[in-house]
Amino acid sequence: MRKFIPILLLSLSTFMLHSQSVNKLKKELLNSLEQKSSALISISDNIWEAAEVAFREEKSAEYLIEYAEQNGLTVEKGLAGMPTAFTATYGEGKPVIGIIGEFDALPGLSQTTVPYKNELVEGGAGHGCGHNLFGTASLGAAIAIKELIEKGDLKGTVKFFGTPAEEKFFGKLWMIREGVFDDVDICMDWHPGDNTEANVQPSLALVDFMVEFTGQAAHASADPWNARSASDALELYTSGINAYREHVRPSVRMHYHIQDAGQVVNVVPDYSRIWVRVRDITKEGLAPVYDQVRKMAGGAAIMANVDHKVSLISGIHDLLPNRTGGAVMQKNLEALGDIKYSQQEIDFAIEMQKANGKPTLGIDGRIRPLRETLESPGGGSTDVGDVSYNVPVVSLAATTAPKGVPWHSWSVVASSGMSIGHKGMMHAAKALGMTMIDIFKDKKLREEIKKEFDERIGEYEYDPYLNPGPPPIDYVD
Repeated sequence: MRKFIPILLLSLSTFMLHSQSVNKLKKELLNSLEQKSSALISISDNIWEAAEVAFREEKSAEYLIEYAEQNGLTVEKGLAGMPTAFTATYGEGKPVIGIIGEFDALPGLSQTTVPYKNELVEGGAGHGCGHNLFGTASLGAAIAIKELIEKGDLKGTVKFFGTPAEEKFFGKLWMIREGVFDDVDICMDWHPGDNTEANVQPSLALVDFMVEFTGQAAHASADPWNARSASDALELYTSGINAYREHVRPSVRMHYHIQDAGQVVNVVPDYSRIWVRVRDITKEGLAPVYDQVRKMAGGAAIMANVDHKVSLISGIHDLLPNRTGGAVMQKNLEALGDIKYSQQEIDFAIEMQKANGKPTLGIDGRIRPLRETLESPGGGSTDVGDVSYNVPVVSLAATTAPKGVPWHSWSVVASSGMSIGHKGMMHAAKALGMTMIDIFKDKKLREEIKKEFDERIGEYEYDPYLNPGPPPIDYVD
């Protein structure tokens, strides 16, 4: 037994030296991000003010690109047929650690930074999902890692992915198809929220499709018997969808947006169009619902005696969580500690909650414990899910809005443009960067993250909901 003691002491000594080295690098990274905080907040606010929607994020992408180039990253623009898709890279060789950034806004959510509804630009867009914070924090973390690679403290490559159109069309799908993520070993991700935690929960899979009905126009009063109403078909179709809601699993979600139901009241419309979305826990689960809802469009067309066309737009997979990476992220969040708020920020949150008719809970900046991974998570969807079926994704959520306010609403827009959002953004950048240091420095950790990814994906072969053509960058609202 005695002969093993020197080996054990040597292993313990090596571990302690490694831990000291990693902690030193994390302190350097935190200092770097603190020094960059003013610049990062300025970029985030510029993107917030630009508030550009899917595939039209020219200014937003350029703010990020300019800062990446100023800090020595090599930028590739216009990827996968999308002018606002880009990567910013530094380093060489393996491992290649990616980090995702988003920057698109949502239409119709323009808002000032006040705790009550107050439109900034009439009919304008707004960052109701906090993507002005998302892309900026991720780039900040990537640049801080770049500095450590440049000094020789880390070995490998860091790659920031500027990904457009997450809210509509899902730009990452085309980037995956064109091989933009092919060389990545592990990818980092985060999202704004009303709590802070390592994210080990799946998201919902979804599919988007368009239904168009075509009939015969006629005067609505003089000779309506000569008409075949596309609007009638649309109404029958939505009635069918709403009746069908009773007969699907609780995890299924169905939404639609009527885009055209006629132009004037005294003409029976010969054309109507509706955007339909179906969600479930997995792509496999939503497939039969998707099939049924498409068939129902044909039934509505028969009843209204019109023609119809169903066109796939795109769809996304559920997010494959990675608990191995999540546990490391959790430790770094705990090391950072809770996000602290001023009384002014707490008062802002309470006023916003009152304006929304929600309990006045203030802001939750606590670090949540690592939760068990749920099989039926509910919630939203993200095209990061498709990335997670191609490369392991390590993710977190960070508090950027008051507790319980509606997401995709004016409330999140207001919070994303002021100090509550800024604090969450910087917290996310720090946690992402610290976790990336662990992943760069620990080969065994990388192998364990990859092993979990392989076990979760099993024999599944990635099969996206994506037409063979180019992304619809010239779409009409």
